[in-house]
Amino acid sequence: MATGNARIVRSTPDDVFAVFSDGWLYPVWVVGAARMRDVTGDWPQAGAEIHHSLGIWPVLIDDRTEVVEWDPPRRLRLRARIGPFGRAVVVIDVRPRGDHCIVRMGEEPVAGIAARIPRFLWAPVMRLRNTETLRRLAFLAEGRAQARLENDRVIRADVPAEEPGPQADPEAREDVAEADEAHDAAENPEQIDPPEKRE
Repeated sequence: MATGNARIVRSTPDDVFAVFSDGWLYPVWVVGAARMRDVTGDWPQAGAEIHHSLGIWPVLIDDRTEVVEWDPPRRLRLRARIGPFGRAVVVIDVRPRGDHCIVRMGEEPVAGIAARIPRFLWAPVMRLRNTETLRRLAFLAEGRAQARLENDRVIRADVPAEEPGPQADPEAREDVAEADEAHDAAENPEQIDPPEKRE
């Protein structure tokens, strides 16, 4: 049996789906996702995958999530592998509600250890987790909506050049100027790690 959560988001459904469409943002809004390892080039189309890790460093489980249905701006269905714990299905429905939208999220373990644990044990934890997940998603979508309304650049096509204008706080500039060891460590790192192999 699944758990369900919902949240009113002060944005359009398109703003919510813009967040979904950037697979690299997954660990920003999904509670428990700690880092991204890869996003397939066809993300977020059906069959596309994101490769992420769950947990808290240094205890991480490499995992992946696949898009089963991509129907913007209405529905996203995902199948997540939870490492040795099994698999789960996540359904997210987004509907307009006045000037805002309502995001409904259902999640259900469907295979493995997670599916065999009694619902009364996992459901309260899942409900709390997904409440925070929708909260984080709302922050991202509402931030995009606000930037769009203010005609700010939401997604940068290039790296902006330094522009004259406001300076950082004087105390912050002083702290940076006095951090000689940080500057030296950046110039001469003790270790240079090689790139990791992708799956």
